[in-house]
Amino acid sequence: MATPHFSVIIPTFERAASLRNCLAGVTRLDFPAADFEVIVVDDGGRIELEPVLAGFQSAMCLRLVRQERGGPGAARNAGAAVARGRFLAFIDDDCVPTPGWLGTLARALARHPDDLVGGLVANALPANPYADASDRISRFVYDYYRRDDARERFFTTNNIALSSDLFRSLGGFTTVIPSRTAEDKEFCDRWHDRGLALLHVPEAVVHHAHDLTFLRFLRQHYHYGRGIFAFRQLRRARTHGPLVPEGWGFYVGLVTSPLRSSAHGRSLRAALLIAFAQLATLAGALQQAATGTVRPR
Repeated sequence: MATPHFSVIIPTFERAASLRNCLAGVTRLDFPAADFEVIVVDDGGRIELEPVLAGFQSAMCLRLVRQERGGPGAARNAGAAVARGRFLAFIDDDCVPTPGWLGTLARALARHPDDLVGGLVANALPANPYADASDRISRFVYDYYRRDDARERFFTTNNIALSSDLFRSLGGFTTVIPSRTAEDKEFCDRWHDRGLALLHVPEAVVHHAHDLTFLRFLRQHYHYGRGIFAFRQLRRARTHGPLVPEGWGFYVGLVTSPLRSSAHGRSLRAALLIAFAQLATLAGALQQAATGTVRPR
């Protein structure tokens, strides 16, 4: 069996319909099917995934890996452990790639094979105000971290690609953060400390369908807060640096960013939701600070 150029890794947990949509998007990629494999990692779910995967086996090289519930970071590591490709591409089960996604990542890595390449995550549910607010946060953060003076440059793990050898040499994603979030920030921080570059490729787009209610929206950002603070604890343990977040200008710019839009009513609602999200993030960070220090294993 020929070695594929890419291994596309999809962690999943009890979202069969979303996974089916993701795999359908993979079948529409403008990339030779013989040049990539797809590894779906079932993170301890109770749903049988074989019927979902059966409809796609003829269209791609597709494998299923199972593990006990360990969180998305552990699932991505499990997929990477059996991957045969020279490069790894990570996408989540609730994301659908655009046809040019993998080809765009491949061209970027052909020019910069030792870079961590991050694409753009677009909102697939614009009518959902909470998904819209989350998307605005993600886009603001994505644009902000393209600046050279940003303190914590990172990509989200639902749209990145990199050398499989470099991924393994860094030990993969951390699995010690209690909220099972912010492993993207922690990995990118170690990547940067190794002296390796992060390359933004906004032309590599995936559409993210995260159907949120207000409570799920707040819970999501609460856990982000826990994860971000735990990441900074890990960084301090590794580098003895301070627990320093971005400056106040970052947060003011984030909350007020929707107000620069032309749709005033919708923009005001988005600004309020972003403010609520930041309060939830702060609550999660304070909760994590009160629970003790997270340390690397």
